[in-house]
Amino acid sequence: MKSERTTKFAIVGCGVIAEIHAGAIHDIEEAELVAVCETDPVKGRQFADKHGGKLYGRLEEMLQDNEIEVVCICTPSGLHAEQTILAARAGKHVLVEKPMAILLDDAHLMIREYREHKVLLGTIFPRRMSPAAQFLKKWIADGGLGKLSLCDAYVKIFRSQQYYDSAGWRGTWAFDGGGAMMNQGIHTVDLLQWLVGPVKTIYGRANTLLRQIEVEDTAVSLLGFHNGAMGVLEITTTAFPDFGQRVEIHGERGSVIYKEDSIELLKVDGEEVQIPAFEPFNVIPDGHRIQIRDMALAVQENREPIVPGEEGIHALEIILGTYESSKRQSEVVLNGKSGDLYETSR
Repeated sequence: MKSERTTKFAIVGCGVIAEIHAGAIHDIEEAELVAVCETDPVKGRQFADKHGGKLYGRLEEMLQDNEIEVVCICTPSGLHAEQTILAARAGKHVLVEKPMAILLDDAHLMIREYREHKVLLGTIFPRRMSPAAQFLKKWIADGGLGKLSLCDAYVKIFRSQQYYDSAGWRGTWAFDGGGAMMNQGIHTVDLLQWLVGPVKTIYGRANTLLRQIEVEDTAVSLLGFHNGAMGVLEITTTAFPDFGQRVEIHGERGSVIYKEDSIELLKVDGEEVQIPAFEPFNVIPDGHRIQIRDMALAVQENREPIVPGEEGIHALEIILGTYESSKRQSEVVLNGKSGDLYETSR
């Protein structure tokens, strides 16, 4: 049952992830789906008939609809920046799927546009919403592991050549903006830096080893964090069978192993820590549901969303920094500014 005040949502792009957004909006009493936009009229009509909302074939036309308050961007990654900026200039709040953009300058421009037009920008990172991840975030921030030393993340999953061939935009620089790191690994990259802290230096390699695609199917990065810790990222879509994702964080007092959104081990001062009993959590759709509900409430309460646009930049810096390091064959230093975002380490 919907509440008396519902935030009115629209969805752009009616693909697989849009189904998750629509289902979440349907389940949330504070949200209501009032419009969808899809350039394929058949796909758009099927989606609108299933989930409700007015159907638009052009984004510019949909953005003239005064009923819409929040636009969920669910299109291929290469379209996110342009569509988000159009929505900002139309006075709409936006919740954009990962990655928020495929170029850092575009991500910074998106944030400037939203500040200028005084609307909200949120970016989807559902792994942060896990109760176990929230617990670890506070535990580490409160010094539970002490000074951090080695902090790693691994994403070893399988995507066949048929997966990439199933849609013309998959595995392309123009629409995906990258491969295993940008498309599949970004959630775990974000999770690592969110738990540990910002990255300062990157020495990376990104290669296409087994798939016939433009972008990488395998990448490795050596990270230097601002807090002095070191780390490694290993990401591939060529691992068979699928090994999933894992984060390992080590510090002077102990270690944590976090696998598939649950704490596998947490040991401090030689003792295993009693981990709370968390409610069952599935990244999809539970993480999306939490973020979409939060966005609905953020609009009503005139506050920032739980993962604001600025938070979408950090993982993007690490991924693009890996690509840049691989191209230069040298370590790069993140300077956190628009323009020349990576300095070569001397």
